[in-house]
Parts: sequence; structure tokens; C-alpha cells
Amino acid sequence: MSKLRVAASVAAAQLRHDRARTALAVVGIAVAVLSTTLLASLGYGVFETGQQKFDASGRDLWVTGGSLSEGPGGFGTSITDSHITAGNIESRETVESAVPMAFRAVYVGNGSGEMQTLVGVGVPGGGGAVDITEGEGFQTHDVHYAGGDYDGNMTYSVIIDTRTAEMFDVGVGDTLHIGGSVETAKQHNFTVIGISPTFSSFLGAPTATMHLSELQQVTGTTGTDKATFITVNLKDSANVSAVEQRLQQKYPDYTIRTNDEQMRAVLQHNAVVIAVGGALVVLAVVAGFALTLNVLSIVVFQQKEELAALTALGVSPKTLVAMVSGQGVLLGALGGILGVAVTPPFVVALNFVAAEIVGFEGLVQAPMSVLALGGAIALVIGTLAAAVAGWRTLRTVGIDQLAR
Repeated sequence: MSKLRVAASVAAAQLRHDRARTALAVVGIAVAVLSTTLLASLGYGVFETGQQKFDASGRDLWVTGGSLSEGPGGFGTSITDSHITAGNIESRETVESAVPMAFRAVYVGNGSGEMQTLVGVGVPGGGGAVDITEGEGFQTHDVHYAGGDYDGNMTYSVIIDTRTAEMFDVGVGDTLHIGGSVETAKQHNFTVIGISPTFSSFLGAPTATMHLSELQQVTGTTGTDKATFITVNLKDSANVSAVEQRLQQKYPDYTIRTNDEQMRAVLQHNAVVIAVGGALVVLAVVAGFALTLNVLSIVVFQQKEELAALTALGVSPKTLVAMVSGQGVLLGALGGILGVAVTPPFVVALNFVAAEIVGFEGLVQAPMSVLALGGAIALVIGTLAAAVAGWRTLRTVGIDQLAR
């Protein structure tokens, strides 16, 4: 214990002696810790945000067209005859409701003639599926569908989110041109009846929500009655797994998933992005270790005469290694504290940027487990780098250094 105290005292003295070098090492480790904690916070936040969005949907089952495909929201391929399919599912005794929904890219413009491509959302209308913050929701169900003939009157009503409202400088009562093409959009004028964050927060993009059949009409998909998916809400007494199996047997061409399964499918669809994030975490740790090792190696090199003098005075090699290792542990602790301390402000800044760019709030989350991981990594980096530097000390330092 006496030798360890001496080694720790000498290590601390050496760090105080050259404060610029110490600061460089601490900042290097802090950067590695910060990179790791931010990337881990992003991964954790993406998973938690996805879980929250799917849970907030209040749906028990999702019926999709099969494998996930590129498109608004990253959901499955289109379901055909969606109204009939949803009606057949809803007629089951265990099903409370089955709602077909569609996400389609649409052109949206105002009186200026400028067009922007947004996410058009089609819903049957009625009920409380859309949370309204200003104006009103749909007052009727999808009257244009008219039992499958698409010859009922169109309401030409649209609900937009705040980003769309700001983009076109419109509000409740104003008019927007919406269609599957620029020419089609010019022919269809929709009146804004409400402002809602429901689908924009779910998709992270500006949206224009209208009745499903009217979205199909302006995008040319009425002939096949296409929808992106059908959400199914079961009665309280229903067994989710049992209903899922029965629906899968009834509709083998479609994929039936629970909330958790649908979320995992979306994550698997973005596996490349997740893998890149994991690779960046590994690279951050490796870069931090390399930087710390180089700094500690420089420390050893610049202290070779002092270390040689200690060797001449009879200090054992183990004590010298302990002294160098102690410097690494102290640097790792200081770098870890600094990296963890600056993580929350960076999380706030990244969340602000993410909200502005992709529309998601709270996308980066740093729970205590992530911060603890960052601190542990800092100590591991410092200790391992110090161990390597200490091993190199035994090979480079000798009494002959005094003669130089």
C-alpha cells in the first residue's frame, strides 16, 4: 500500500507539472467519451421514440402488405381493396375497429403557384384518431367512397400540421392545392379545417391529412383501393396473439404484426443505419484509446530521465509501471467526468437540430445508464492505455538514460 501511495503521489505530481499536456490528454479522452455517449444516446432515443410513437397509436395489430419498402414512414407495400379488407376484419367478434390508412407523396401548393412534395395521409375520418390543436377535425366519415363507387361528394377538407402551415403561410379556412402531380394539384383545392401534430410527429415530416378516398382520388389509386396498412384495435377481452394468428391464416398474403413486432420490423429495415452508428461508437472508442496511448507514450518519453533516476535510486519496475498507470487512471477519470458533464448540453443542442431538420422532438436521450457507460469507457481507455505505456516503460527506461 505504501508503494501504491507513493506511485499515486508521483503520478499526480507529474500531471500537475505539465498542465498543457495533461489538459490535452483529458480533452482527448473527453472527446472520445462524448462521441460515445452521444451516439449511444441517439440509438437509445431512436428506439424509445419509436416505441412511444407506436404505443401512442393505441393499436393492437398492424396489417401490412409484406416486407417493408421505401416510402413515407418506411412502412409496408400497399394493401389493395383496403376498405373491404378492413370491413371484413372489423366484422370479427374480437375486433373493436379496423382502420385503413395510406401514406402517399403529394404535391402541395398555395395561391403563389409554388409546389412542395409532402406526405399525404389518408384516413377514413370521424372519431378521435387525429388530435386537433386548432380548428376542427373531420365531421363525417369518408362519404366520397360511397360503398366502393367513389362517386360521392368530396369534402375537400384537409388537416395540416404546423410545419406545413408555416411552409405555405396558411391557417384554418385557407386553401391549398393538393394532388399526386403538379397538374392534378392545380385541379383540386382543399380547405384547411384544422391543425394537428398527430401524423407529423409520427412520421417526422410535414403532412396533409385528408379522407382516404379523396387521397386515392387525387393520387390515382381508386381503382385498386390502395392503403399502406390497416390498424386493428381489439376488444379488451381479446387475446392479441390468438387474433394475430387467425388473421394471418385468413390473409396469408399480408403480414400481421403486433405493435412491438411492427416497430422491430421498422428498425430492421434501417439496420444499415444502426450498424453505421455502432461502427462510429467503436471508432470513437478506438480513436480515444489511440490518442490516450500516444499522449501517455509522450509522457513516458519526456519523463525518461526522471524515471531512470528513480530506477537508479532502487525504485522497482513494478512501481514505475504503477506510477505511469496511475497517470492513465487519473487522466481517464478527469476525461470521463468532463465528457459526461458536457453530454447533457450537447444532447439539448442535438435535439434542437433534430427537431428542426426531421421534426422529431427528444430524439436524442441520455439516461443515467448511458452516462455511466461513458464514465466506464473513460476509465477503461485510461487504464488500458496506461498499461500499454507502462509496459513500454520497462523496455525504454534504464540507468543508461542518466548518461545522456
